[in-house]
Amino acid sequence: MTTEPHVLLDVTNSIGTVTLNRPDRLNAFFGSMRDEIAEALEELAAREDVRVVVVTGRGRAFCSGADVGYMADLLERGAYDEANLLVTAGRRVIRSIIEMPKPVIAALNGLTIGGGFELALMGDILLASTDARFADTHCRVGLAPGWGLSQKLARIVGPSRAREAHFTGNFISAEQAADWGLVSRVVAGDDLLDECRKLATDIAGCVPETVKVYKQMVNDGLGMDLAAGLAMERSVMSHANRGISGDTIAGRRSAVQQRGKAQKGS
Repeated sequence: MTTEPHVLLDVTNSIGTVTLNRPDRLNAFFGSMRDEIAEALEELAAREDVRVVVVTGRGRAFCSGADVGYMADLLERGAYDEANLLVTAGRRVIRSIIEMPKPVIAALNGLTIGGGFELALMGDILLASTDARFADTHCRVGLAPGWGLSQKLARIVGPSRAREAHFTGNFISAEQAADWGLVSRVVAGDDLLDECRKLATDIAGCVPETVKVYKQMVNDGLGMDLAAGLAMERSVMSHANRGISGDTIAGRRSAVQQRGKAQKGS
């Protein structure tokens, strides 16, 4: 009997798509799945034909976090070294997204819980389907987060809303997530991947070197105060813009104007 892989990887038209593939278990992390996700992301980071990455889940969940039954079995058997390796593998996943030089779009198609919530928050752009629901269940199960949830969420939605989510474990609907600024927008479930691919295509049509630099500037700036961020931007700008000719800029500007006219007419 052939077992389907827990992680699917596809590259089409400069877009790399990583799909978590345990729909019967709500795409909960299991076995070597964390390492497989990291390996897929690392491959996409290295591929020159990929400009944008989409991460999603198959079925009715994006990711429900760790497979609690699997983890409980490891601990009951005293397989503590194996359990610790899973934690290390999880950090590798997060590092793979943080260090990804290309934009990462999280296509949140359903339940996004615990470690799955943490995984989603590492994306650069989050789009949710109307079926998406979010929950930080760490306080419910008595475990502290270790993939950035306590730091990332407050920076996105503000401390009060983040604390509400952390301390209660209550679910956040897709609409509430949009109101809070947690996701860019909410789209019908059947349209989610198409919308993400349209967005990825728009990004892929931009100058890849500038997209890479811009991503790094935004990420670095989030860890600085405004004055330091502005100084960083000036420094990066001086280096990144060096050697670009006026003719090159004029040609690109003409293409932008033509695209604007086409969008206005559509």
